Amino acid sequence: MALLTPAAEPPASPGPLTPHGPRVLLSSREDQLDSTLALRRVAAHLGGLRRTGWSELEPPPVAALVCDDVAATERLLDLGVPVVHLESGRCGPAAAGAPPTRALGRVHRPGWLPSCGPPDRGARPTGVLAPQRTGRSRRRSGTLLLLSLWCVPDAEVAPFASGALRDLAAAALRRTGGCTVVADTGLELLRSALSAHPAVRVLRAAEVDPDALHADAAVFLASPVLGALALAQARRAPLALLPPLGSAQRDLAGRLAEVLPLPSADDPADPALWEPSAAAGPWHLLDPALDDLRGAQRVARTLRQLALAPL
Repeated sequence: MALLTPAAEPPASPGPLTPHGPRVLLSSREDQLDSTLALRRVAAHLGGLRRTGWSELEPPPVAALVCDDVAATERLLDLGVPVVHLESGRCGPAAAGAPPTRALGRVHRPGWLPSCGPPDRGARPTGVLAPQRTGRSRRRSGTLLLLSLWCVPDAEVAPFASGALRDLAAAALRRTGGCTVVADTGLELLRSALSAHPAVRVLRAAEVDPDALHADAAVFLASPVLGALALAQARRAPLALLPPLGSAQRDLAGRLAEVLPLPSADDPADPALWEPSAAAGPWHLLDPALDDLRGAQRVARTLRQLALAPL
């Protein structure tokens, strides 16, 4: 179940937290791809801390990391728990529901990406939230299709699933020998649309490790979202962007085009889509001074400081 209310139980631990040490609560929106990726990547740097769930709030944890869920942040603050509130998938003011200023606000914002406006008052840009492990398998195979349907209107989802997605999945099976679709929501609709191709795996992002799946994949197709961009940038891996769905993805795709010439996955018949160059792709075009992959470490450091020296 997606963590839509603070009372929901968070997913299994995404990082190597220990059974000892200060208790911290980690929470994200399971229906938002960027949110689950951000939580997992920060948690990987929290060794030595002990995770607690929403059902274990007595006594309260010493600190919490909340990705995107404003209601959860407000509840924890009301309980007296210091909170690092991380907004994982935008770079400007929130469309609705700004996090409380009592929380320590952080915003996932790559330094090289053209800004769409200042962050909320008190929120600090993090730099890229990269995965802890940047290596890839030498025997990569198949296609990973990382799809975000978060906040995408239903009128866009169904035509995409039965049209472009179905064609891309069929081509991926033929060209690369396998296809794994990882999505944040809309799983039933996606499985129905892809039922003619039973070899295609359709997985829920909150229940798997997309970063690990990427390490084993030969081809990477993804929605234009920050978590997918960070993954390809950190590993200097080829990436083709799926057609943007919803206003947020279209906005990000437009700003991204100002900086990086990433190919589009809009023609399944294009051989180049299934035989990506072994080169580093466009990532070498980034200004080295702005090519900062330490965002997850920064957020983890802030949470650790709260846990070890609570306010």
